[in-house]
This record gives sequence, C-alpha cells and structure tokens, in this order.
Amino acid sequence: MESVWKMALEEEFEKDYYKNLQSFLSAEKESGKVIYPPDPLIFKAFELTPYDKVKVIILGQDPYHNPEEAMGLCFSVPKEKRTPPSLVNVYKEIQRDLGYPIPTHGDLTQWAEQGVLLLNAMLTVEHKQAGSHRKSGWQSFTDAVISKLSKEKSNLIFLLWGNFAKSKSALIDPDKHYILKAAHPSPLARNAFNNCKHFSKTNAILRDIGQKEIDWRIN
Repeated sequence: MESVWKMALEEEFEKDYYKNLQSFLSAEKESGKVIYPPDPLIFKAFELTPYDKVKVIILGQDPYHNPEEAMGLCFSVPKEKRTPPSLVNVYKEIQRDLGYPIPTHGDLTQWAEQGVLLLNAMLTVEHKQAGSHRKSGWQSFTDAVISKLSKEKSNLIFLLWGNFAKSKSALIDPDKHYILKAAHPSPLARNAFNNCKHFSKTNAILRDIGQKEIDWRIN
C-alpha cells in the first residue's frame, strides 16, 4: 500500500475488527481454501492510486472469484483474461458517451494511474464463492476508506453503480463531493446502465473545478 494511504489508515490497522479480519484470512488459507486475489494484489488499488492523487472513486462489491481474474481493482481483470460482461457494458457506455472504441482487454490499470480509485467493498473472496467474505470485516475497512476520503478531501467524484454501491452514499458528504448514481452495468440490469453518461459527466466536473480530465480510453 502506498505510504500516504498507510498513514491515513493507520488507526484502522490497529482496530479489533481488522485484527480479526487478518486472523480470519489466515485461518481460511490454513484450512486449504483458495482466496483471491493473491496477497500482493489485495491492496493494488491503493498502490496504483495514491491518496493524494484520488479524483474519482468507482465502487464495486467483491473481487472476481474465478482463477487469475481478481487483480485488486474493481471491475478489472488481467489483459489475458476474457473481459467480464459488466465491464463490456461499461465499455459500450464509454463508446456511446465519448465515441471511444471498445478495448480488447479488461485491465483498468490506466484508469487507476490517473486518479480513479477502483475500490471493492470486500477486498478478498473464496474461490467460486461470490460474496463469501461479505461479513469478514472488509466492509468496516472500506467504509472507513470512503468516510476518510469524504471527510478529509473535497470535490471528489463518486460513481455509484447499482443498489449496493448506492447504499454507500450515506458515508459521503454531498456538500463537499459529487455523487453520480446509475444502475449496475451487469447484463442482469437489462440495459438500465445505458446512457448514464457518467464518463463525460465526470470529465465535465473535472474541467469545472480546474482538474485534468480522465482519459477513459484503454490502450
């Protein structure tokens, strides 16, 4: 984890829930369960998007639970993996909104490096068991991340897709930040995500507050 993030979250690492979370993960692994993503990637979002560089936050739920897909960034998969259906729909919306071609892979590192914090509410998951770490303590940690960003920063743009992400709006001060809400891009939402225009809206906000726009193209 990037050094300023470590300092910002120092108190959380000392709390009982976080110590219990560490014990839970250790016990799961000792029992032979396979956990995603690998340990070096759990805090990848915090490594690629330093605390002082955060401009936009996209909230996901939990990591992909298939082998070698989870990489510590919500919605993102390594270049060699098939692009997941929800991300395909995100790409289609970017094409509608900004006219950019649909990328050939699902690695969103380029967004993270521009200040887009790709944050899952749960940072680990058991193999083939979606939502399996929902009650492990991760939500206490990531809720603290959102609350700290809301309290200590201003003019952040939160993109909340789907009811789960929208529920986190209670942690965000709407007088200090911008909150854009839409349906989840999952195919199960039956195109409700279409035409939300969150990508052009985000850049319009960034222009208005004098910050550099996000290049949403994926090379």
